[in-house]
Amino acid sequence: MSTERWNDPGHWMRPGTLQLSSLPPLSLYIHLPWCLKKCPYCDFNSHEWAGTGGDAMPEQRYLDALRADLEASLPLIWGRTVHSIFIGGGTPSLFSPDAIDRLLSDVRARLRLEADCEVTLEANPGTFEKDRFRAFRQAGVTRLSIGVQSFDDAALKALGRVHDRAQALAAVEEAAQSFDTFNLDVMYALPGQTLAACEQDIRTALSFAPPHVSIYHLTLEPNTYFAKFPPKLPPEDDAYAMLDRITELTAAAGMDRYEVSAYAREGHACRHNLNYWRFGDYLGIGAGAHGKLSFAHRVVRQVRWREPRLYMERALAGEPVTSLEEVARADLPFEYMLNALRLRHGFALQDFMDRTGLPLSAIAPALEQGIAQGWLQRDAHRAWPTERGFDFLSDLQALFLPD
Repeated sequence: MSTERWNDPGHWMRPGTLQLSSLPPLSLYIHLPWCLKKCPYCDFNSHEWAGTGGDAMPEQRYLDALRADLEASLPLIWGRTVHSIFIGGGTPSLFSPDAIDRLLSDVRARLRLEADCEVTLEANPGTFEKDRFRAFRQAGVTRLSIGVQSFDDAALKALGRVHDRAQALAAVEEAAQSFDTFNLDVMYALPGQTLAACEQDIRTALSFAPPHVSIYHLTLEPNTYFAKFPPKLPPEDDAYAMLDRITELTAAAGMDRYEVSAYAREGHACRHNLNYWRFGDYLGIGAGAHGKLSFAHRVVRQVRWREPRLYMERALAGEPVTSLEEVARADLPFEYMLNALRLRHGFALQDFMDRTGLPLSAIAPALEQGIAQGWLQRDAHRAWPTERGFDFLSDLQALFLPD
């Protein structure tokens, strides 16, 4: 679809096939694309900063581009309140605290934020230095998400991480002192990892009493170094045993597995990610950022230019969007379930109707099939995955694909 009318609200407000009675909560995603080194398993839009002659990252120019992108997007979200902000990457903690302060000031000057708006910044121990996290807190970040991945030096080396165990421990300790809420990213089923080594990693993470932990199975994604040169990973049965042990240890530590890969203490679930999983709206700005916005009669997805220098050039010219599409009515059930069924407590049936503009009859046959398979349960108000449904999540989600 042509991007000529990407920020024309009149174009998107015209009559269509859907009838949304209200708009979902709105979040803001900001992509900072650079990292020190591209990890061999990473398929995100991240770019090694390889400035020559001591060149610094173009922080200010990139912030100018983000501001221009946001300003051009305002007509699409006019009057709406932002409930959460997530600054992802790349490695956003490569940006200076002063740059993050300017970025959040630019956002606050242009958007109406919820009084207790959650502001998450992704950080890596390899960019950690004493008091840096505290400076991010002073800049307006309320929640830090630290990409630890492992506390084992051999595993970190196998993953191509730029930090070691000592840096990871120091970074988590500083985060715990500086933030009321923070997240640790940990991975399992790593090259050469044993069940005992996995358990040690999880125990080390839990020893800091983190409010939130995200625990991911290492997967070999297309177009990554590991896809071309795959490492030797633990057998599938060992990976299942690791997940069982992770579930036991986190539960014993008082953490609730509220989403397939997310564990939190009460009151510390990630509000930003919950909005994704509940099919909320999000404006995505920055190189390669994706966004999803709802209007009275349609749901629209946007994608920004991927390459950072091209993004800066186009955003500063008022043309940050490279592609956009209206989500087809037939695709909405699957798009909704791809997110909602990741949640332990599933979704409210009314939310499905409110956020897709579709009647419940659109998913009734798939719901019945999921219940018959033992993958789903429902009552008069909600539907949620069973333990078996969690184990066969991809199959459960596929029930909602269009015919």
